[in-house]
Amino acid sequence: MARKRAERQKFTDLMLAPGFWDNSEKAQQIIQQVKPLNGVLTPYDELEKAAGDMQAMIELGDDDPSMEAELQTELEQNEKKLAEFESRAVLSSPHDASDAFLKIQAGGGGTEACDWAQILMRMYTRWAERNGFEVELIDELRNEEAGIRNAVLRINGDYAYGMLQSETGVHRLVRISPFDSNARRHTSFAAVDVTPNIDGTINIDIKPEDLRRDTFRSGGPGGQHQNKTESGVRFTHLPTGVAAESRSERSQHKNNANALAMLKAKLYTIEEQKRKASVEMQYDEKGEVAWGYQIRNYVMQPYTLVKDVRTDTQTSQIDKVLDGEIHEFIQAFLRQKAEKEHKKK
Repeated sequence: MARKRAERQKFTDLMLAPGFWDNSEKAQQIIQQVKPLNGVLTPYDELEKAAGDMQAMIELGDDDPSMEAELQTELEQNEKKLAEFESRAVLSSPHDASDAFLKIQAGGGGTEACDWAQILMRMYTRWAERNGFEVELIDELRNEEAGIRNAVLRINGDYAYGMLQSETGVHRLVRISPFDSNARRHTSFAAVDVTPNIDGTINIDIKPEDLRRDTFRSGGPGGQHQNKTESGVRFTHLPTGVAAESRSERSQHKNNANALAMLKAKLYTIEEQKRKASVEMQYDEKGEVAWGYQIRNYVMQPYTLVKDVRTDTQTSQIDKVLDGEIHEFIQAFLRQKAEKEHKKK
């Protein structure tokens, strides 16, 4: 903690220096670096104070047994705070405190897979709402019959990326399909990709000649709602083939900004993975959304079970999970990640 305190003090001194806001981009980068430090140090300081208060209560309780109930209540509250602190403490990477872009892509399987992709979109929206995050629909391509082919959500709030990084990968659903007249069980796949929103916090240098910009009609349900102007924007980074698009805004200018921010986030993530020499499989747009690649299984029939294949975390409460209660899966992943990083050191 001493090292983290020294780092925070260094950034605090920079923020208090005259002319700090003269370079707004650099100022935002510094603020972004302070967030994860405060996220660990502030609750740590609160826990230290709570421990001192409880020690005083224990000493008083030796002479006054009536304080036992109050002490028990205080203990339970501090145990919850400790659990939250342990979760936050593992989020120490530079962009863990960032907002997140969350992309959902339906796998093969037609309408069944598209419906599953939409169920996942609702699950993450509910999770975000439950945890005080703001959700913004950046891009959505609907399937004609039902569901979505793909969608991009921007989850705004401190540590959105740090929490949601656990969700990157293929998600597998087993259920009796509502689209099958013979009521047979179907297996569906959808892929989730999570990247930090780094716009304004890091400089990604993209040469103009390496960037292709395309516009297109945003689409929609048809009729009077059909968008007849080319407000949708797609940016393609020619050297890598990485692309990002936005069609949710009526304004081409807003779609332009959203698509460029997502492209920068993708390029940053690629470079970050190269630096870490990651050998773990990560789903990307060239990956296969199919059996053998899944990170989590959701079974509705013949029994109910949600199981993460990476951590072995599981629950039979699938309705609650699909309503956004994915906290235990996120925490298990973060604990596992922290253990792996600790062993490397």
